[in-house]
Amino acid sequence: MTKIAFIFPGQGSQTVGMGQQLVENNTDCHHFYEQANEVLGFSLSELMLNGPAEELTKTYNAQPALLTTSSMIAHKLKQAGIMPNFTAGHSLGEYSALVASDVLSFADAVLLVHQRGLYMNEAVPAGKGAMTAILGLGKDELAAVTHDVTSNGEVVQIANLNCPGQIVISGTAAGVLEASSKAKEAGAKRAIPLVVSGPFHSELMRPAAQQLDAAISAIELKQASIPVISNVTAEPVTEASHIKNLLVEQLYSPVRWEESIQQMIEQGTTIFVECGPGKVLSGLVKKIDRSVTTYCVHDEETLQQVITELGVEQHG
Repeated sequence: MTKIAFIFPGQGSQTVGMGQQLVENNTDCHHFYEQANEVLGFSLSELMLNGPAEELTKTYNAQPALLTTSSMIAHKLKQAGIMPNFTAGHSLGEYSALVASDVLSFADAVLLVHQRGLYMNEAVPAGKGAMTAILGLGKDELAAVTHDVTSNGEVVQIANLNCPGQIVISGTAAGVLEASSKAKEAGAKRAIPLVVSGPFHSELMRPAAQQLDAAISAIELKQASIPVISNVTAEPVTEASHIKNLLVEQLYSPVRWEESIQQMIEQGTTIFVECGPGKVLSGLVKKIDRSVTTYCVHDEETLQQVITELGVEQHG
């Protein structure tokens, strides 16, 4: 039987105007905007629909904005009878997966990711940290490079294992620069600096993780109704206390995305539906395994296309 996974994008996928068509065409989607605005105490929806882009891109705004759009889309798909067998999200996207799997309420999640963004922003002053995508170098070779640089006093580590030939490193600006140079010497094809506000998924995020731990402890997490593939372990999780611990670890641990996709494929998943703006995750899935089917749902047209094509699917 065909299995379906909902996958949710992380920071970098946000765009001004995201979700607009969905809200215009579905009154129930408007409730997501209203709830987010009420919980946050400012008009997130105005920022999402009209920008400015510089403000939307700030991590503490981008995180709740992406969660809101992704949650609306997953809600509409489920409402149409398309139920996933697994959910997974890339970094921030894991929170959208947890909403789709009924671990977190939308209201709790939107406030939590806003706080998460603030903590991450405060952990490392702007300009002190960096992230760079290393193309064409294996995990073991890159790990040796980062270990070498770290032993010289800088912080740099593998942050995202995205797909074959694409690994992101994160750490101090000087550490990432040095590791990028050494990676090229070791055979990497390219080193592409990422436009991010901090060194996410590195040891530098531990202060933010401590604050996040306290924030998560203040809300209720429920048993997952649909297994969530954890960024930290690349394994399905359902138990609330385990999920809570993994969310804290996630801030300073690598996102094991390639393994997460492989895990779902091994469990019988043949269809991946990316819920949110952009096509980043669908592109990564295709680089991991070209035999699976991917869909990107980001507006009314793509929503209806998926409902038409998958609404009649029988999946186990």
